[in-house]
Amino acid sequence: MDFLAGGGELGAMMHALDWSDSPLGPPLQWSQALKTTVRMLLPAQAQIVLFWGRDFVALYNDAYAPGIGANHPRALGRPAIENWGELWDDLEPLLAGVRNTRKTFAAKDRPFYVERHGYGETSYWDVSYSAVPDDDGSVGGVLCIVSETTERVLGETQLRASEARYRELNATLEQRVAERTAERHLLATIVETTDGQIEALDLGYRWLAINASSADAYERIYGKRPNVGDSLQEFLADRPEHLAAATAIWGRALEGEAFTSIEELGDPRFDRRVYEMKFEALRAADGTRIGAFLTGVDATDRLEEQARLARAEEALRQAQKMEAMGQLTGGVAHDFNNLLTPIVGLLDLFQRKGIGGERERRLIAGAAQAAERAKTLVQRLLAFARRQPLQAIPVNIGRLVADMGELISSTTGPQIQVNVDTPEGLPEAMADPNQIEMAILNLSVNARDAMPDGGKLRISAKARTIEHAHGSELVPGTYVCISVADTGIGMDEETLAHAVEPFFSTKGIGQGTGLGLSMVHGLASQLGGALTIKSTVGAGTTVELWLPVSHAAAGATDTAPQARPRPLPAGTALLVDDEPLVRMSTAEMLSELGYRVVETGSAEDALQRVKDGLRPNLLVTDHLMPGMNGTDLGLALRNQYPELQVLIVSGYANNEGITPDLSRLTKPFRSDELAASLANLTKAAR
Repeated sequence: MDFLAGGGELGAMMHALDWSDSPLGPPLQWSQALKTTVRMLLPAQAQIVLFWGRDFVALYNDAYAPGIGANHPRALGRPAIENWGELWDDLEPLLAGVRNTRKTFAAKDRPFYVERHGYGETSYWDVSYSAVPDDDGSVGGVLCIVSETTERVLGETQLRASEARYRELNATLEQRVAERTAERHLLATIVETTDGQIEALDLGYRWLAINASSADAYERIYGKRPNVGDSLQEFLADRPEHLAAATAIWGRALEGEAFTSIEELGDPRFDRRVYEMKFEALRAADGTRIGAFLTGVDATDRLEEQARLARAEEALRQAQKMEAMGQLTGGVAHDFNNLLTPIVGLLDLFQRKGIGGERERRLIAGAAQAAERAKTLVQRLLAFARRQPLQAIPVNIGRLVADMGELISSTTGPQIQVNVDTPEGLPEAMADPNQIEMAILNLSVNARDAMPDGGKLRISAKARTIEHAHGSELVPGTYVCISVADTGIGMDEETLAHAVEPFFSTKGIGQGTGLGLSMVHGLASQLGGALTIKSTVGAGTTVELWLPVSHAAAGATDTAPQARPRPLPAGTALLVDDEPLVRMSTAEMLSELGYRVVETGSAEDALQRVKDGLRPNLLVTDHLMPGMNGTDLGLALRNQYPELQVLIVSGYANNEGITPDLSRLTKPFRSDELAASLANLTKAAR
């Protein structure tokens, strides 16, 4: 690379530079025109920079380097936009104009905004930009010969300004005196009319100055206004506590301390406000401390808004956490249902067949009871996850709550006084009456446990209208609010923050699952309502269940028991489930009910069986499976064979993704529940 020899520090730097990341590539591969231009500019005493190629890659000499400050040496071999970014909108059109027109651009004292020393500044340059042809005759780059004139330009500007100022001072002395007087008058007007509080005290706590806003603030919080010359100590003499606080904070400022303080001030009989105040020492022209002054603002509304925003952000984080826990819980409940299905089915089979002796039958019965409790636990998990089956109808909440009074009294015991308050004329709520009864009972049991030494439990219902934003994020509208209030031990803020999380409990081991409040929370959300909790340690807890008002006529909350229908044996049943144990227990139930059972582990396998000639009379299929789900399988087969009876079995307890006209059965189930579902299919087919 002989063309770099004698090129000074930049020549040596170019020789040692790793050019692999540069758009120009290694110097040995440069065009002859580029090499020749670099050989010319490196030893030159003038400040020269060459911008080569479409990317305007920068190459410059020793004389130019100081002019770009901290951008050297990282600018060497790099596209200009990387290191001249702050002035690129100005520089790029100049370079592009020279490259496109081949016409030289020249200017004297041309201003450029640069950030070469870590801060922005305007620099001035004499510049000459010329096109440099490449080996093929096209424009290869732009050669910029520059000379910085910033120091001269600024010096001349300052000199002209000084001369003009001198002439102005001599010519407009009278005008300046008038302007200074007007300026002071304007400043006094601003101080007097600003919304901020401005006041000054001398070393004896007497007001040297106080603007209208500050006097208004005193009148608002103390009912009287101070004036210049009044003593702060006399002003607050009738309020010793307030005087002590005021003299303490002013005392720091009068001793020369500068500080900012946020204080809540005022007599509660008038008003209490929060002020942000900056205190500084007040000094005479010779520097002698003669008092102190403050500038302040009423920060009450701002701090309240910040607190409201913080509460809203915390509520959002809590909602996101609960949503994530709900998704996790729903998935766990689905897996539990799959595990419980063969357990419940086989225990039911053992009981119906009377397997074993008396001792074995007792053990089987105990296991069946445990399985039922596990089933109930899963239902509560699903309630929290908002995936429980609900039959929402118009419900007379007043009558429902009133009818539960005796049950709740017997549940809570004689030490607790139960008061039920349900006014006449309550609108009906859209709800599942059975689930609402369970929710009220759960809340009552929680209240009972919070009053171990007895107390009062009040259950009430009333219509409430939400017109604006509500803390529970309820949409505006009319709701029926069920309130369960106790006089128990209450909850602190930390406990309250976790109260509706599943499995969170303050009770001892074995005394609760921690799912009561989470179940009620999920129920309320699923119905389009909300659950709110207010609690104070030592003063009790109030839980409110908000339910949307129904716009239809109320339905009966009690239904007459129906005799269990029996299915009719109907030939071949195609059973589809990806869980082998679930398939095994379900196949046994279907066989007992008179069906010839063909089992498959996937929807795709079931379709292949039908394609191979299988003609089932009944399809019993799981809903969620790898690949095609059960609903799509049922619809596909029923489109081919309209007479095919289809029963969808799901480990979730909601209908999401299941076509409404397909019958469904929730896991886990016993033989009689399966039989009832099949009987309904047979009845519908007729």
